[in-house]
Amino acid sequence: MGDRIRIGDYVGYVMEKTILSTRIRTSNNEIITIPNSSLLASTIVNYTATLRDLDRPLFLETTISLKYDVPSSKVHEVLIEAAKSTSYVLEDPQPIVEQRNLNEFYVTYALRVCTCEINRFSSIKSELNQIILEKCNANGIELLSPHYSALRPPASNA
Repeated sequence: MGDRIRIGDYVGYVMEKTILSTRIRTSNNEIITIPNSSLLASTIVNYTATLRDLDRPLFLETTISLKYDVPSSKVHEVLIEAAKSTSYVLEDPQPIVEQRNLNEFYVTYALRVCTCEINRFSSIKSELNQIILEKCNANGIELLSPHYSALRPPASNA
């Protein structure tokens, strides 16, 4: 009871367990009733158990896509800086930047950070994405949609 779990597409807190069903409350305060027969055939991720049973933080991940002309060392620097500026992100273990894919026109990077704040998971990811956007803009790094690229004129200093 009270654990934050993911079952299929649903993420929420366990409110009630009965013989026939389990009820979870989502972050939008939706109450979802899932038949226990469905649970037997589903994969269940228990976020709370990681902290409670293993005494380890949770990883939170976000990805960005950038053109090949952005130096990867600069990307790593900016993403680590963004992670360190985000509330409730742990310094230890340190944030990790990975180059996930070398696509036809862009590179996909993933930033993995740790937190112990399960109840703030969504707001931490939102803040992290906001800070990444701000740090990239401040460093002249243009985030791309994988299927769209535009050459923008340089910003004037006037």
